[in-house]
Amino acid sequence: MSEKHIVVQGAICECKQGFTPDRIKVSSHKYEYANDKDGSQKLIVTTLELGQPFEAKTFGMCKLQPTGSSYKPCQPMITGWKDYYKDVILKNGGNIILEDSKAICAIAGSPVVSITNHGQISEPNQQNMNNADEDTQAQLNPMVNPNDLGSSEQTNEGITETAK
Repeated sequence: MSEKHIVVQGAICECKQGFTPDRIKVSSHKYEYANDKDGSQKLIVTTLELGQPFEAKTFGMCKLQPTGSSYKPCQPMITGWKDYYKDVILKNGGNIILEDSKAICAIAGSPVVSITNHGQISEPNQQNMNNADEDTQAQLNPMVNPNDLGSSEQTNEGITETAK
């Protein structure tokens, strides 16, 4: 799994046969989170996200269903996943979906849905600051001392009120 991101709820997916992207929505469990310090939003996407596990439940129009001068609306039906992380099984019995995994759609009969953004966002915390190399931080941002971040409460010192 080296150098590959775990896909989390809200990841952006795209179908080769559709026209618009959609975000994946986890419905197979409420247990395991990644990249979410509060453990409330970024559920891990698993191989059990089947059927229509997307927010809008469509990728626009489906190129595999032409209707004269247009196409029928896409109604994805995910039947399985390819290239997922096989070494871990989560509580729900599913495997972890990675950023290079692909979903198999029943209409296409092949893996046509790919992940274009894994959904993880960097959220630095105090532990990151504690582990930061002082020399590197001084070069990147000479105006801030990383030891001062998060160590004191905000005060109103130096703030003056203007007369009305």
